[in-house]
Amino acid sequence: MTEAGEGSLLGGRVRHAQRPAGHRTGIEPVLLAAGIPARPGERVLEGGTGSGAALLCLAARVPGIAGVGVERDPAVADLARANAAANGFSDVAIVTGDLAEAPWTGAFDHAFANPPWHDPAGTVSPDSGKEAARRATPALFEEWAARLAAPLRHRGTLTFVVAATVLPACLAAFTAAGCGGLSVLPLWPRAGVAAKLVLLQGIKGGRSPFRLLPGLALHTESGEFSAKAEEILRGGAALPF
Repeated sequence: MTEAGEGSLLGGRVRHAQRPAGHRTGIEPVLLAAGIPARPGERVLEGGTGSGAALLCLAARVPGIAGVGVERDPAVADLARANAAANGFSDVAIVTGDLAEAPWTGAFDHAFANPPWHDPAGTVSPDSGKEAARRATPALFEEWAARLAAPLRHRGTLTFVVAATVLPACLAAFTAAGCGGLSVLPLWPRAGVAAKLVLLQGIKGGRSPFRLLPGLALHTESGEFSAKAEEILRGGAALPF
């Protein structure tokens, strides 16, 4: 297994080791996990799980879920397995492989991802792991939405956290994957500043009208996390759609 440094999420509730170099977990997977409307006993699927941050945060918030994370980097997948074991999440399984080829059985109630969304024309990172985790490729959103939506039950949810700049492509991808009833929740750096990130959620077979939600201001004017952001990032609160 790859060398890892100890760390934690949700104010210390979740043990989360990750590689000391390369792609590092930010707040995106924690916010993503907060937006999944899972209930005890349901099955959830994460694409590109990395070291497991989102899946572990969701398992901590909703005890009793059964989770599957798919990660193509074998060393990082091993790290995610170790993180799940360190937290005692015996119902969280990590599958090593590409999302298009990963085997699973049965249907899922929720699927989610923090897919690579950086501009394909941007500067290439010298770290291959970081590059693979961040860089979007042509048709990536369509592929990820289709693959994650395929094993969803009818009325199951599909959720992405992505940059606001790629939202149009993701809306089209969700629609093509059969996920309607789309809702967008902007994540503003602070009040009055344009959102850089958004949460997008669709419902398999959903037909309700598109909704643009009030959103969440992550920071105060002084630069501290807002009270609501603190509740989510450190307290493990949900971020309901």
